[in-house]
Amino acid sequence: MTVPPDLQAAIVDLDGTLVDTLGDFCAALDAVHAELQLARVPRSAVEHMVGKGSEHLIRSALQHVGADERLYERAWAAYQRHYRAINGRHAEVYPGVREGLDLLQGAGLRLACVTNKPTAFARDLLAAKALAGYFPLVFGGDAFERKKPHPQPLLETCRALGSAPARTLMLGDSSNDAAAARAAGCPVVLVTYGYNHGEPVRAVDADGFVASLADVLLPR
Repeated sequence: MTVPPDLQAAIVDLDGTLVDTLGDFCAALDAVHAELQLARVPRSAVEHMVGKGSEHLIRSALQHVGADERLYERAWAAYQRHYRAINGRHAEVYPGVREGLDLLQGAGLRLACVTNKPTAFARDLLAAKALAGYFPLVFGGDAFERKKPHPQPLLETCRALGSAPARTLMLGDSSNDAAAARAAGCPVVLVTYGYNHGEPVRAVDADGFVASLADVLLPR
């Protein structure tokens, strides 16, 4: 793994990296589609839709069941209500996450969480899973003009952290994270247990892959 030895900080993704939130997404979409009298979207399909923000998830779910795209605004409003109500209930922190975050902090790295999930939902989820204390900075998909895979969220977060992109490690689970990191000039390591839109994660251009966040700082 070709990660620089003089890292200053780490930016960590949320869904699929820190917390398995697929159950939350499925529960929220089930409630939305029931409210709109639409067919439910199977879990296997939802897994391929997550990672690009709530807008993409909702539009993809509507398209999957052949719904009129004009339902989007109603679906969006319903999703905000239902997701807020269940946020974290069907989610679990991945094994090794707390150990990995402890190691990163112990190595003196400043940490930030950057996700395409709305910031308020991200903060609530981190708090619910007792992870908020690791992240003085949390930026969601509504924090900047562009979302990952655009580099803007990473570059703005590096500025907020006071770290150089080349010395700021991106930890994620998908091609979105890797593409944002490459464009921003950050080294990137991906976990092998996340979502990645249903595609093999090891096919993504990254500097390394780990089966657990606890392994990130191990020599390779």
